[in-house]
Amino acid sequence: MGKSALAVELALRFAGEVINGDSMQVYRGFDIGTAKPSAEERRKVPHHLLDIIEPEEQFNAADFVRLAVEAIAAILDKGRMPIVVGGTGLYLKALLDGLFPGPGRDSEVRRRLREKAEAEGWESLYRRLEETDPVYARKVGPRDRVRIIRALEVFYLTQVPLSAHFSRTEPSLKDVQIIKIGLKLDRKELVKRIEDRVDRMFEQGFVAEVRNLLARNVSPEAPPFQALGYRRVRRFLNNEISLAQAVALTKQDTRQYAKRQMTWFRKMTGIVWFEAGEGRAAAGYVRDQL
Repeated sequence: MGKSALAVELALRFAGEVINGDSMQVYRGFDIGTAKPSAEERRKVPHHLLDIIEPEEQFNAADFVRLAVEAIAAILDKGRMPIVVGGTGLYLKALLDGLFPGPGRDSEVRRRLREKAEAEGWESLYRRLEETDPVYARKVGPRDRVRIIRALEVFYLTQVPLSAHFSRTEPSLKDVQIIKIGLKLDRKELVKRIEDRVDRMFEQGFVAEVRNLLARNVSPEAPPFQALGYRRVRRFLNNEISLAQAVALTKQDTRQYAKRQMTWFRKMTGIVWFEAGEGRAAAGYVRDQL
């Protein structure tokens, strides 16, 4: 049982409705490659935040939190249970812990930081982070270039360490009981499921989906085209790689993503983990928490 199937089972047991927490399933037309819930699952249970924006629109964590909070309130008003399901850790963290109140990106500051890194090495940026925000420096480590850049950017723009900004972050959900559950698999089974899922995607018409999107003049630079698999299929359609290579690379990318995903979620507090086949146990745990 995967997370979508478990979400539907829990919704049926507890009079719930499902809220999508995946950053790519919000886009219209990107169905097979994003593994959206099946038509049957969507008939059984109301689903929210699926197919809500056009492919070339930008959608971020702030947009997700705003819409998710609205959906949660509407579901609760009906006396039903909101069930947020999905694998975009940043979105779920923003919903549960609150949105970071600091400044947006500044291209000029980022350019200067990258120039400094090229001239003096990334170690120089990490040493600067250790000086300005030792708490966050210990958290991210010297190899996390993306977060080092962001932390220094925030400090230079606000003169306040990023860790201090985080301490001021207000939760997005207040006075709402939150039950966190996660599904886990041993590595062999996970790899098998990933490979089977990718094979099904291509059998179900993944290539045709991408071809049709491009025929509709959806820009190859559209955000959902960065989702797993879509970039590989575009390369196949451009005659850059074979179909077999596209399949193999999609499997490889998905395995790597799953590893990063689990690393992210294991750092989140309060999650109770169940084996993927333990749907009944997960439902029993939810029942006991209510």
